Amino acid sequence: MEHPIPKNKTTEIISGAEAVVRALLEEGANLAYGYPGGAIMPIYDELYKYQDQLNHVLTRHEQGAIHAAQGFARVSGKVGVCLATSGPGATNLVTGIADAQIDSTPLVCITGQVASHLLGTDAFQETDVISISAPVTKWNVQVTKAEEIPAAIAKAFYIAKSGRPGPVLIDITKDAQLGQLEYNYEKCTGVRSYEPIPKTSEEAVKAAAELINSAKKPFVIFGQGVILGQAEAAFKAFVEKSGAPAAWTVLGLSALPTDHPLNVGMVGMHGHYGPNKLTNECDVLIAVGMRFDDRVTGSLHTYAKQAKVVHFEIDPAEVDKNVKANVAVLGDCKTSLEMLLPYIDTNNHDAWHNEFKKYHEEELKAVIEPQLKPTKEGLTMGEVINQVNKETNGNAVVVSDVGQHQMFTVRYANFTTTRSNVTSGGLGTMGFALPAAIGAKMGAPEREVVAFIGDGGYQMTCQELGTILQTGAAVKIVVLNNEFLGMVRQWQQLFFDKRYASTTMINPDFIKLAEAYDIKAAKVVKREDLAAAVKEMIASKESYFLEVMIEKEDNVFPMVPTGACVSEVRLS
Repeated sequence: MEHPIPKNKTTEIISGAEAVVRALLEEGANLAYGYPGGAIMPIYDELYKYQDQLNHVLTRHEQGAIHAAQGFARVSGKVGVCLATSGPGATNLVTGIADAQIDSTPLVCITGQVASHLLGTDAFQETDVISISAPVTKWNVQVTKAEEIPAAIAKAFYIAKSGRPGPVLIDITKDAQLGQLEYNYEKCTGVRSYEPIPKTSEEAVKAAAELINSAKKPFVIFGQGVILGQAEAAFKAFVEKSGAPAAWTVLGLSALPTDHPLNVGMVGMHGHYGPNKLTNECDVLIAVGMRFDDRVTGSLHTYAKQAKVVHFEIDPAEVDKNVKANVAVLGDCKTSLEMLLPYIDTNNHDAWHNEFKKYHEEELKAVIEPQLKPTKEGLTMGEVINQVNKETNGNAVVVSDVGQHQMFTVRYANFTTTRSNVTSGGLGTMGFALPAAIGAKMGAPEREVVAFIGDGGYQMTCQELGTILQTGAAVKIVVLNNEFLGMVRQWQQLFFDKRYASTTMINPDFIKLAEAYDIKAAKVVKREDLAAAVKEMIASKESYFLEVMIEKEDNVFPMVPTGACVSEVRLS
């Protein structure tokens, strides 16, 4: 039976559990992922009553729930919601919370907890999830009284989505869920001493423009901050007006179309040759919404020492943390870029851009063409991803797990639309892709969602095929199977004299496994069968599983060895 939310402000006496559900609906959250248990059962009882208004997706593991919430948040731009019970239910969320924290994904996680009089007694399924999650949440709180619930949830949503987004956790004791309160909900519009968006300085903007306009070899690196700040249009206008070559971080991918003439590729450990080589030749380095992660910079002792650095950043803690900025422009990057545009000279840097093109031609012959047009018998990951590009025209949401296939995916997938690349960036969580793809499909049901997963990571969360069975989420799953933990094996080959310690995989019959969950499945072993199989998968209106057997010792290049200078990037 539907329970409409009262439109007036008169108070009602309701339970804490009902207040949780009402508050979620007040915040526009009509979808949540989770797994029930004893300490959160009162909330689930209320979810049952409100199921016409709030769709709860039962995943097969709490880690699946939080990764699904991440996928939903990443493509929709909304706050993802997940629920779990106390003890192991709550601790099973921690990996996903840490993943969301480092990748700036807005989540509200609600966990049940033992009754307040049992706190600290080592009661059944009691865990101090507040202490456990404190280092990996943007904010967390334990609620022990029913009347505290509405304000806690309002604050949680505000903190999760404001400024630099992130995950929050609310731990609610069972007696607070069962208790009564006078319900009256007010959205949170501010928190004392919390300034989510620093004010952008006009002087800093002018100083940045002066450096950019005077540059002979400007180089832009853009990260996910462009996407989170909804600054794609302003960023594109800035790049085109300044004429500066622009390269992306893994999470910045899709903020600028991959075929844009000023998009020169990816920076970092497995980034493109030119952007890595020329980082140490630019005279002005313009960082927009990125945090100079170690996978981007390589050795900090040699990173862009010749360049003046301009850093556009919303989080003051990221400025000067790894790379010293000559000019720091704090604030929301949409606002700061729009302020910058009038001060930027219309320019082109054709000679400088041609240097990127020369390196690209070298990489094309040494690395890209052997991937996309291989002469060896075994299939390559690059050609599989490229075949999906052809069928989707770069319009799909692409979700990747972690490992070799992830780096192949972010290198070879094409994107025309923002919020299309979903992967675990900072934490590198194997098992991320399958549940995240389910959430992504629910966040953008009108879009094709394709998940590229390695045979290792797939088996960490493959039980979420049961979530697809129960929900009918039309996710397309591509397992790139090289019967290895591919990235670890590559390092063992290059740096440990081919001692393949614990990286060989003996896998189950993935086709039978998919079919057991009523998912149509196919397997490709020969190149001549690839195009037809991919075409059939993309044409399917339902979920589809495609296993592709890949060359066992195919490596992802270019590569910057750990601790090396980015200009020491290797093509082989």
